[in-house]
Amino acid sequence: MNLDTGKEQFIQEWGKLGTSWGINKTMGQIHALLLISPDPLCACDLKAQLDISSGNANTNIRSLVDWGLVNKVEKQGERKDFFEAEKDMWKIFTCIIVNRKKRELDPMIELLDSISGVEGVCTGSKEFCRVVTDLKMFSTRADKALNNLASNKSKWLLTGVMKAMR
Repeated sequence: MNLDTGKEQFIQEWGKLGTSWGINKTMGQIHALLLISPDPLCACDLKAQLDISSGNANTNIRSLVDWGLVNKVEKQGERKDFFEAEKDMWKIFTCIIVNRKKRELDPMIELLDSISGVEGVCTGSKEFCRVVTDLKMFSTRADKALNNLASNKSKWLLTGVMKAMR
């Protein structure tokens, strides 16, 4: 396989993978292209290489910057904004965890907090309360674990996970 074919395949597959993180395919493809680019790229470069509209490129770049996966960089003598992807895999993993937690787990915990006050006066309400309590306990523990994982600056956990996967 030549380099161009490998890059194209990586960009397409990373785009598909991104949808499982909760981002759209184009956002994943832009991230992939920036991830494998040795130099920062401008929105025009992304637009041309991925054959997407300017609006699509700009919207998705902003989202990637908001997620912490891409940084804006300045090139001396250039008026355009250039972008580069975070290349540290631990930081990428952490950004994805933090954003998924914010979008998925935090609202669930908020919901469970608001409905956990239902009084158990019949069989149905007792079962409801039991399930909500179990979900709340599990969600709270997951939240605590993800907070610890995201705030851990060292890579000891990643090293341990990688050893366990061998």
